Amino acid sequence: MHNLAIALHKKGLTITGSDDHFFEPSKSKLERYDLLPKEEGWDASKITNDLDAIILGMHAKIDNPELIKAQELGLKIFSFPEFIYEQSKSKQRIVIGGSHGKTTITSMVMHVLKHYNKKFDYAVGAQVDGFDTMVKLTDDTPIIVIEGDEYLTSPLDLTPKFHKYEHHIGLISGIAWDHMNVFPTFDGYVNQFEIFAAKTPKAGSLIVNEDDIIATNLLDVCKNIINKFTYTLPEHEIVNGITNIIFQGKKYALRVFGKHNISNIEGARVICNRVGITDEDFYTAIQSFEGAGKRLESLGKTDSLSIYKDFAHSPSKLKATAQSVKEQFPSKNVCAIMELHTFSSLNKEFLSQYKGTFGDIDTPVVFFDPKTVSSKGLDTITEKEIKEAFEEDSLEVFTDSDELKNFIVSKNLSNHVLLMMSSGNWGNIDLNDLSTELLNKY
Repeated sequence: MHNLAIALHKKGLTITGSDDHFFEPSKSKLERYDLLPKEEGWDASKITNDLDAIILGMHAKIDNPELIKAQELGLKIFSFPEFIYEQSKSKQRIVIGGSHGKTTITSMVMHVLKHYNKKFDYAVGAQVDGFDTMVKLTDDTPIIVIEGDEYLTSPLDLTPKFHKYEHHIGLISGIAWDHMNVFPTFDGYVNQFEIFAAKTPKAGSLIVNEDDIIATNLLDVCKNIINKFTYTLPEHEIVNGITNIIFQGKKYALRVFGKHNISNIEGARVICNRVGITDEDFYTAIQSFEGAGKRLESLGKTDSLSIYKDFAHSPSKLKATAQSVKEQFPSKNVCAIMELHTFSSLNKEFLSQYKGTFGDIDTPVVFFDPKTVSSKGLDTITEKEIKEAFEEDSLEVFTDSDELKNFIVSKNLSNHVLLMMSSGNWGNIDLNDLSTELLNKY
């Protein structure tokens, strides 16, 4: 929402907003553009008849006083995805969906389009190198690239965001059950992607990852779509810690690694093909892509220790990230630490989905904050229940961030990769400070 506010400000519009709390980095970004409200909280007096529109984020509830006032005044009220659609009706809309990889694929497409000076707008869920904000909206661009989140649209519309964009080119990277608080059954979750696929216009394009059986099955749902495409892992190799894609006998060295990222690259390639970029040009440009923010992001390395953080939180993301790091660094020991933070990951009924997800990791660790469990209204989880769900006899479980930090600092991390995975905040552990301390030690 704060990125949308900045994008509209850059477009020359007058923007105001409210929230009950402002966190970094949104607080600093809003301050930079003089958009940060003077006070936190809601104030119905801000809502007046001279406003052209209200854009409603998911954080506001249906009893929000500003929302109620807007309804009373009969103002136009848009959700985030509805407004993005409203602003892009004249554009070719490319929407990337999937349980995992959608942020990275969106970022890859953006990177390649920018490399070749293509004009486009975008909305993506992570900071991307070379882009000031995560949303851009202009009047004169022919294309918009959108990360299609399957989470809910707004308090007034409990359907997924990616149903609202009315894509011309749609991609599904894979389907693995997530958001149990919203989609309590796997079938109900899959159905959201069926609806997305079916929304592809007859002359549009639907692209799916053929290595994901559930996603591939959706092609049968859309019998009337003319343009259906699949992608799979290309020929590749890992040499001295560098991954190369091999295409027509030529090697293209990558700055990212892991089979899931190589798969993401192929999804981005097919999208770029649809907007006129050849395979050779695509592979040339993707070599300089360094990843999306918080996706296998390097926090530093020495000859003895490499540290990465990743947004992985669902079972499929944890499994893919852990496997990628282990394959990329076969001669190093890997200590992988996972913070359970989302509603699904802290739900006892969902925990069993994490069975075996650490794979061959040398030191698997789980951290969760009991206060987070309580704040979500969930039942208490025990260390024993975590270990039984993951089926990892060597699993270390921590519920206190100080104890976790002490464990990391006291562990011999020589010849190691330290992988920190979370969508939370690690009980306020500063990962940058921690990384500096460890890298100075090794």
